[in-house]
Amino acid sequence: MFTGIITAVGTITQIEQRGDLHLRIACPFDPATIAIGASIACSGVCLTVVERGGTIGNAWFAVDVSAETLSRTAEGMWTEGRRINLEPSLRLGDELGGHIVSGHVDAVGKVADWLMEGDSTRMTIDAPAELAPFIAAKGSITVDGVSLTVNSVEDRPDGSVYFGLNIIPHTAEVTTLGELGQGGEVNLEIDTVARYLQRLESLRR
Repeated sequence: MFTGIITAVGTITQIEQRGDLHLRIACPFDPATIAIGASIACSGVCLTVVERGGTIGNAWFAVDVSAETLSRTAEGMWTEGRRINLEPSLRLGDELGGHIVSGHVDAVGKVADWLMEGDSTRMTIDAPAELAPFIAAKGSITVDGVSLTVNSVEDRPDGSVYFGLNIIPHTAEVTTLGELGQGGEVNLEIDTVARYLQRLESLRR
């Protein structure tokens, strides 16, 4: 379980094709705090640590990425040199600063537009039709592992949905969201509460 509050940005430094894709990710963590078998959200994807090493502030950990995960996440995400948002799993007693995030990607969206609005960036994401019932203005959504508030929603004729986000300078600086460009793909996870409400509504009908 996660909160969508990014604690560091890591870099994929090594890729090895085994039965699954084996990745080594450099990060500024203390390796002593990274447990083998622990979960770390990597740009919104919950992955299990299988190796670790390095020194404080210059650590690394390794994960295995299955074919199922590859097929459901943003194109080009699992490449050498790629920077990814990192969040260790939530511990009992930690502050829930964002919202409840499972680390399971529901769909891939695309950056449809962005423009500067004061010091912040107004970003519009194009999401597939299957997510439309779960996205609401002032609701929460996770984009590449970052907990964000939906500012606006526009339902499209083809069933897809455009939703607007406000990326403040701090968020752009401490995550990879400031690096996104037109047409860039992002991992999306809908709010857990919205998921269950939609299920209850479907049963009621």
